[in-house]
Amino acid sequence: MKTLFISTALVLMALLAAAQQAALLPAPQRLQWTPDYLPLDRGQWQVRASDPAAEVIADSLRNWLGQHVGPTPGSLRRTALLEVLLEKDISQINNNPEGYVLEVNGEGLRLRAVAEAGLYYGFRTIQQLFLPEKKGLPGCFIIDFPAFRVRGFMHDTGRSYISPDTLKEHIDRLSRYKINVFHWHLTEDLAWRLESKVFPRLNAPAITLRQPGRFYTQAQARELVAYAAARHVQVIPELDLPGHSGAFRRATGFGMQSPQGKALTKRLLQEFLEVFSGVPLMHIGTDEVNITDTSLVAGMVHTVRAHGSQPMGWWPGSELGPGGIRQLWMGHARPAPGVPTVDSRDLYLNHFDVFGDLISVFQRTLCDTTTGSATRLGAIACIWNDRNPGTTAALQRSNGFYPLMLTFAERAWRGGGQPLTEAGVVITDTAAFSAFEDRLLAQRRHFTKEEFPYVRQGRRQWYLLGPFANGGDAEAIFPPETGNLDFPARPAVGNTIYLRHHWGPGVVRACLPEAAENSTVYAYTRLYAPEARTVQAWVGFQNMGRSELDAAPPAGRWDDHGSRLWLNGQEIQPPRWQTPGRKPTSPEQPYTNEHYLLRPPLVLSLRKGENLLLVKAPIARFSSPAYRLTKWMFTFALAE
Repeated sequence: MKTLFISTALVLMALLAAAQQAALLPAPQRLQWTPDYLPLDRGQWQVRASDPAAEVIADSLRNWLGQHVGPTPGSLRRTALLEVLLEKDISQINNNPEGYVLEVNGEGLRLRAVAEAGLYYGFRTIQQLFLPEKKGLPGCFIIDFPAFRVRGFMHDTGRSYISPDTLKEHIDRLSRYKINVFHWHLTEDLAWRLESKVFPRLNAPAITLRQPGRFYTQAQARELVAYAAARHVQVIPELDLPGHSGAFRRATGFGMQSPQGKALTKRLLQEFLEVFSGVPLMHIGTDEVNITDTSLVAGMVHTVRAHGSQPMGWWPGSELGPGGIRQLWMGHARPAPGVPTVDSRDLYLNHFDVFGDLISVFQRTLCDTTTGSATRLGAIACIWNDRNPGTTAALQRSNGFYPLMLTFAERAWRGGGQPLTEAGVVITDTAAFSAFEDRLLAQRRHFTKEEFPYVRQGRRQWYLLGPFANGGDAEAIFPPETGNLDFPARPAVGNTIYLRHHWGPGVVRACLPEAAENSTVYAYTRLYAPEARTVQAWVGFQNMGRSELDAAPPAGRWDDHGSRLWLNGQEIQPPRWQTPGRKPTSPEQPYTNEHYLLRPPLVLSLRKGENLLLVKAPIARFSSPAYRLTKWMFTFALAE
């Protein structure tokens, strides 16, 4: 009986540790919890490195423990040994330079890797394992390595300047989740954001159409590269040529493909390469332009290679020659055999909804494969600021930056997934998504509410009724609107329901495969309240595209196509729009309160027991004068 009691206790301890540490993100490739526990506040701890190369991470671990556990007392009975080891050959991780093996038991821990990057990511995992309330680590055995070499994010600072401090903050925080690339888009039609000593007029306020006078000095650029490198984040600078070069033309009076333009562009590219000396990759754009001088790109590729960097460019775009890296940006593009490829298709966060499209990021494949290779390198998620975001905080929040990037970090590290046409924004594995969502929500404690606008959605069950053909009349009334819900219903789960994704079913699967124009769909869900109370809710019907000239809804309406909703039969009125009906004439007009994340949540009153929420979602055309991309969707999320 005593043996059984001890065995049961050990099992319970292991289960408790597992439950407490289900929040590792990204999830390791292999994780085994054990009954052990390593207390770090009841005795001495010693961090020992195998050699000077491992000492960098060992020192980081010492400093971090000193902050979170305190100095080690010198007279207690036991010493926990924390070993940081670089080894030449670790077959368990196939000698992946970013992989690591970590074992934690009651006596200490051992972190092993073949390169400093692997030790760094193991250290980041130790930080996530730490139980702050107990000041210790649960027992575990981890074998971990990335599925893809490139796991990155891109900021379009060519259009909208983001301060170096904010960029550093993004790099620092995302590196904790094993993001390892920052793609820095520095030149655009609107502005040339890197200081030029070759041609200073490029940075002049008169040349800069958005945030004049704001650019990065060469010293700031070098400092940012060093800051990123210390966190094992590689900076990929981009000088976009010969398209997206309006600032160049305004400053010089000629285009990049003219004889004078070619000569100056080459010198400016050399200046970039000198500022970013030693960067492995240099991005030269080449997208969305008619290249009339085929020697231009060839010459720039030669310049990049001559400085010891590898050229990278958008695809569709220009051919870069052997070894040039393609960054896919259009949905129809596919990785080509033998061509190094980075995926950014349907990874433009500026078109995303933080709830609906987060599901697609969690479920999708990258580079059309479940694991990387010598040519399927990985992916970069991008934020384009075609429309002026107003503030960096609004840019970050409206694009759901942190929740989406943490989800992307999971997929890029773990690999796996399904094609978007099979998975898309419809949850295909409820258990897997729920387990991930638990881990994602556990990370909220590291962010403010404003920074992390995400709440649980895997349990929000909807029932869709229809579609009903409305003959082009968005006001047409069908039986569900008069209380008759006795129709065959299809289930849907989430805080945002895409009836049809704006890219269409040939790109992203949504809830209605047979979606057709001139249709009306109803949806209902039930909200349970143990007592009568008020709740806050985010409500929206057109997730405003941050690269779009989407119009503000008309006064008194949720959108321009007749969407409505009711709680217990009482219609919920839309907010008072700050600019009702405004159709922007310029991308320089920021959104005001059109996006549901840029306005206060609605306050709703729930009665005790069950509450019925009914949504009406009509559609006329999938593109309209008000919205280039009419998004047939709705959002209802209880803002916890």
